Amino acid sequence: MDNIQMVDLKGQYLKIKDEVDMALLQAVERSIFINGAEVKMFSDSLKSFCRAEHVVTCANGTDALQIAMMALGFKPGDEIIVPTFNYVSSVEVIALLGLVPRFIDVREDTFNIDDQQLEAVISPRTVGIVVTHLYGQCCNMTAIMEIARHYKLKVIEDTAQALGAEYIPADGKRTFAGTIADIGTTSFFPSKNLGCFGDGGAIFTNDEALAQRIYMIANHGQGQKYLHDYVGVNSRLDTIQAAVLGVKIKYLNEYTVVRQEVAAKYDELENIDGLTIPARAGYSSHVFNQYTCRIADGKRDKLKAYLTGNGIPSMIYYPMPMHLQNAYITYNSTGRIFPVAEKLCKEVISLPIHTEMTMEKLEYIVEHIRTFFKK
Repeated sequence: MDNIQMVDLKGQYLKIKDEVDMALLQAVERSIFINGAEVKMFSDSLKSFCRAEHVVTCANGTDALQIAMMALGFKPGDEIIVPTFNYVSSVEVIALLGLVPRFIDVREDTFNIDDQQLEAVISPRTVGIVVTHLYGQCCNMTAIMEIARHYKLKVIEDTAQALGAEYIPADGKRTFAGTIADIGTTSFFPSKNLGCFGDGGAIFTNDEALAQRIYMIANHGQGQKYLHDYVGVNSRLDTIQAAVLGVKIKYLNEYTVVRQEVAAKYDELENIDGLTIPARAGYSSHVFNQYTCRIADGKRDKLKAYLTGNGIPSMIYYPMPMHLQNAYITYNSTGRIFPVAEKLCKEVISLPIHTEMTMEKLEYIVEHIRTFFKK
């Protein structure tokens, strides 16, 4: 058996090598490396896939968040609600723009923002909410959007880990992650469900005027060359990366199905005492950017060491909540605690999941986890 990998990007590439190589060769032959035809073609494909009215590509997922906040007109001192159990990008951008992160805890079952705590966190300075669709499934967007509308708040969906996940409200009208709120953002970092060969990102909106502002801000604030209406940034998806993504997006549904099949095999661990498999929210499909379990009784790190010793990689997303990070601890000056986030940071472990997983490797992983808990 070959080595087990957390993410097998080479294996995925080899399956579509001819198509990717041809797309790259054509892009190089055209030699329009910025805003080449491939960028427009991929943007159109992504817009069609997600059924968004407007898609603006950019250099990476962090830029996408920053541009979204700039486009929404947030001002220094404004408060933005953001989950503390999260990757750093959203909090980082909030701080860089002179905004104030207002931390909120997450749900113990889905790991997503606890919408039931939202109203208690809102203050007169609150202007927006960043929701992160963590690990591959949507937050409770119906509840979040109702609260946001009531308090006149803007909402940004960070769908870097959940591109392709469907939100399924009570009325059954399905929409895709990233297309429900005022703005959605995503990342094409190589390990994402739709990943390029470097960095890349995109921004979604159904508001035409907002889309135009987003496009201009991403392009130095200009609508016409040398005429700058906004303070902007320089953030572009380059043509080479768009060429890769233009091929891979054709396989995204297939990739999702494979990830769901891998997750179904891991679900066989469900009845192990001390291990909790990922919960599925009834209002969302799950595209499993990560398969993240919870390990009770302080055994998480022992399990990780045991897996490593048997050639099985794993990851901890995330080992420390944002409100305890040195860079952001001052934003929690009142010393509020976030018990669920702090508990999850000690319990979560993500197992290998990618499009090239074999049944042999899956059975090896599952059997070793069972053996660990029998000891």
